[in-house]
Amino acid sequence: MMKEFDYIIVGAGSAGCVLANRLSEDADKQVLLIETGGSDRSIFIQMPTALSIPMSTEKFAWQFHTDPEPFLDNRKMHCPRGKVLGGSSSINGMVYVRGHARDFDEWAEHGAENWDYQHCLPYFKKAETWAFGGDEYRGDNGPLATNNGNNMQNPLYSAFIEAGKEAGYDFTHDYNGRQQEGFGPMHMTVKNGVRWSTANAYLRPAMQRENLTVMTGALVHKVLLDTGNEKRATGVKVEHKNRTFEIKAKQEVILSAGSIGSPHILQLSGIGAPDVLAKAGIEVKHALPGVGENLQDHLEFYFQFKCKQPITLNGKLNLWDKFLIGARWFLTRKGLGATNHFESCGFIRSKAGVEWPDLQYHFLPAAMRYDGKAAFDGHGFQVHIGHNKPKSRGRVHVRSSDPHVHPSILFNYLQAEEDREGFRDCVKLTREIINQPAFDAYRDGEIQPGEAVQSDAQIDAFVRSAVESAYHPSCSCRMGEDDMAVVNSETKVHGIVGLRVVDSSIFPTIPNGNLNAPTIMVAERAADLIRARQMERVSNAEVGMDTKWNEHQRPGKAKR
Repeated sequence: MMKEFDYIIVGAGSAGCVLANRLSEDADKQVLLIETGGSDRSIFIQMPTALSIPMSTEKFAWQFHTDPEPFLDNRKMHCPRGKVLGGSSSINGMVYVRGHARDFDEWAEHGAENWDYQHCLPYFKKAETWAFGGDEYRGDNGPLATNNGNNMQNPLYSAFIEAGKEAGYDFTHDYNGRQQEGFGPMHMTVKNGVRWSTANAYLRPAMQRENLTVMTGALVHKVLLDTGNEKRATGVKVEHKNRTFEIKAKQEVILSAGSIGSPHILQLSGIGAPDVLAKAGIEVKHALPGVGENLQDHLEFYFQFKCKQPITLNGKLNLWDKFLIGARWFLTRKGLGATNHFESCGFIRSKAGVEWPDLQYHFLPAAMRYDGKAAFDGHGFQVHIGHNKPKSRGRVHVRSSDPHVHPSILFNYLQAEEDREGFRDCVKLTREIINQPAFDAYRDGEIQPGEAVQSDAQIDAFVRSAVESAYHPSCSCRMGEDDMAVVNSETKVHGIVGLRVVDSSIFPTIPNGNLNAPTIMVAERAADLIRARQMERVSNAEVGMDTKWNEHQRPGKAKR
């Protein structure tokens, strides 16, 4: 293998695969992509319905756990991250949500210049081929295939949307288009019945190029730094096939190891808060106090109901039906194996005065845990609901100079009272929605939280015990210009030449939605910045902002 490349990309995930494709478009540039995991050619990754398996499999995912979370009854929360080609896009739920337009305006307000919605929208479009054709919001010629799954064949999907409308909320035909707010079909990254990860969409076509080298089964120990008059990243130290050696970068090292991996590698390299590095016995090469701070995530819980009619996926959990579903998918790439089963959704505001939606619903025509096990013996359905604009902040801290030792992770989930209030709203508003007439033919009693959970204290206790991560860690190397920012608006690490971070860790704040889509957008835009190409033309597309709910009250009858 060559020991010198123009660009070294660390991490073949949602961002790294995009960068590998775009940077290797320049035939005169030698690009190296380094991934600790291996091949994504597994039926459990490629078959959408098997989504619960790769996330809990050591071969495909880093099995991180947090420190005891003090506001969640000291529970240690599971935080899996992709360790395979495609990264977390190969183990996630394949849900395609860009976030609300104002989420990106918020980034610019936090110091990420030119990362507002009008600058970001062209890169969402560039990345995408939307199954129903392009327009001023959607792309029709990008690598990433997005669609509506199996077109909501189960009647419960439509019942959920109708119940939202009956509760007074809008219908949105495309929450990734002009207006996020409302209830409608959910979109997924699936193509011809196969998970359309960034490995499938971006990396596999680029691997045909002679100037792209992909190294799997390799662990990056640290970024190499020249600390002379001008601090400069010169390469990486990597462990591969029981050998440890250095690889040089002529132009740049780009960390795309995710919101846990990227700050950890920076800290292992001596880049971070001096007190954090000192505790781990690491020499400070470059003091940068924001590394690993500002960590954010989404929490969610499952609001579960029994179903009167035997039409749910709970009737398909036996071994014979699973075999039939898998066999049909294997032979035809169709049927229940070709969907993630999240085919309708909703985005609403928790209370009057909230400027844009901060609650998100994923509807599932089953009552089961994320690992695929039934919640009870019978038929049921559930909505995954979470408060998506948390105020609580956590951190990722290196614990040892040994790169094999996982970092200390603490999200401080529900530390802020506003976040606890948000989950109280989740319970009250969801009950109001599910109790609309659209569900009368299906609804047969509450499984979880249970009808006895009514007071704020009871809701708080339930939430502390039942919430789970939505697997959206972000913001731990945030973009901006203040003292706690890690990268600038061009994704360059402050104070170091030739080093960038490009992944969800550089988000200034977490968007209202799943993170794969905005991570891909960030990588698309960063690729043009790295290549010093002319940026995509700024969009003038109108944003749908339904302000009628802000001044006095939102629709519906639940007390605020």
